[in-house]
Amino acid sequence: MAKPLIGVAPLFDEKRQRVWMLPGYMRGIEAAGGLPVILSMTADEEALAQWAKNLDGFLFTGGQDVDPALYGEEKLPKSGEACAGKDRLEGILLNHILRLNKPALGICRGLQFMNAHLGGTLYQDIPSQMKDAIAHNQPPPYEETSHEAAIFKDSPLYAWLGKEKINVNSLHHQGIKKLAGGLRIAAASPDGLPEAAWMPDKKFIFGVQWHPEYNFENDADSHTLFNVFIRAALSEYNGNIFAVL
Repeated sequence: MAKPLIGVAPLFDEKRQRVWMLPGYMRGIEAAGGLPVILSMTADEEALAQWAKNLDGFLFTGGQDVDPALYGEEKLPKSGEACAGKDRLEGILLNHILRLNKPALGICRGLQFMNAHLGGTLYQDIPSQMKDAIAHNQPPPYEETSHEAAIFKDSPLYAWLGKEKINVNSLHHQGIKKLAGGLRIAAASPDGLPEAAWMPDKKFIFGVQWHPEYNFENDADSHTLFNVFIRAALSEYNGNIFAVL
């Protein structure tokens, strides 16, 4: 059986004008049986339409902050650097993915971008905007977990893991404020911040706020997340997100 080809949204260094990638994203896909392909930094509609048609699944990576303009807000003082090129690429690509009903996994900024693109909003800076927030930006080592997340029993995450709580690592200062209308929460941190979400009316659109790319080798839950994503990208996948495994 041919391995599914997974398009990985590039990380981009604005100052050096360089595409780069964290190896954990690639290794996580490979360990689950997929073949990762780093996409070029482009906003060309035709090129992205071809990528969306020819690849089997897509990973929306972390990176710079999502531009607040995407959800109709002015940039606050503690909002971080954005990357207009990454926002444009992922917006066009996500539109094609949704149209073709292709599988996509969002990690950290990837989940945040999906939410903003679909009509939700974000906390631009959790510590300064969210009252009683727990610490969401841990120091290294990043493969260690830093807080719990409660899993909703009616979510596919519960179907995959079979547990009501999960320990996660946390490396972000932005997060979902208003959930987009097309998304449903799959897990939440102790302060109520959404930690995972999915689109019920699509085959496999799922995002997590934590970073499985750092600990999939020694954390069974993180490995399972990559595993269900790659299985969803297989040609014989029937589209039931709850029964990927």
